[in-house]
Amino acid sequence: MTDSFDGPPLTPPPERASFLDGVRFAFGTLTVLPARITRWDRPAARTGMACAPLAGLVVGLLAALPGVLLLLLGGGPLLAATLTVAAPAALTRALHLDGLADTADGLGSAKPAGEALRIMKQSDIGPFGVVTLIVVLLLQVAALSEIYADSWVRGALAAVVAAVAARLAMTLACREGVPAARPGGLGAAVAGAVPRRAAVLIALLAVVAAAAAALPLGPAAAAQYAAAVLAALLAAELLLRRCVRRFDGVTGDVFGALAEVAATTALIVLALG
Repeated sequence: MTDSFDGPPLTPPPERASFLDGVRFAFGTLTVLPARITRWDRPAARTGMACAPLAGLVVGLLAALPGVLLLLLGGGPLLAATLTVAAPAALTRALHLDGLADTADGLGSAKPAGEALRIMKQSDIGPFGVVTLIVVLLLQVAALSEIYADSWVRGALAAVVAAVAARLAMTLACREGVPAARPGGLGAAVAGAVPRRAAVLIALLAVVAAAAAALPLGPAAAAQYAAAVLAALLAAELLLRRCVRRFDGVTGDVFGALAEVAATTALIVLALG
């Protein structure tokens, strides 16, 4: 597999990017939804990756829709969960899953950083990538099926929260101080672009929003949904640090892996209890 997040080189940055420029950057790079990227520069990357959770919100809502409709039509939770897990892959051209597989191959190769990065750029997928994809997808479907079996409301909210947490992990991975592993591509474009304070503030807002959205289900549910986001970010942070040590920085593939690990962790936490 190649680094599917590669993009054109950055242009000389104007002073600032508007919120709309950032939204277009986020949706244009992280989804297949129609969003014409008007700027590909450092300020747009900064605003765009800060808006990544917004793209996750839309992806999560669109992913939950077919699962909920199937349940309301009499379908079972396993089938609904499968459709809900498949939807984000379609909405992102499976870029995050591609990144997960490539990152798994790179981490599992036991090669020096340069050689591992070369393995990640190859068009084929290795055994580490295959096994990782199967396990992650099975975990997502199994966890979401458990939640849908409880209620379609909880299942739909879980799908949305997991999608937001996945993109929120990307925002935090773009904070200042996180280097790019190689020049070129989305990894180099966005690495270190988001100020630390902004990244932390966005994360806190997402945790509060998740708790508020689940509050109608009860205080315990609100706490669980907030904990799911925090656990997702913790898992993604651990993987991020491992990748930075292993590859000397981040790549577009690493961002995809962070998203899938965060989403999976969030769903597992929400399936407990």
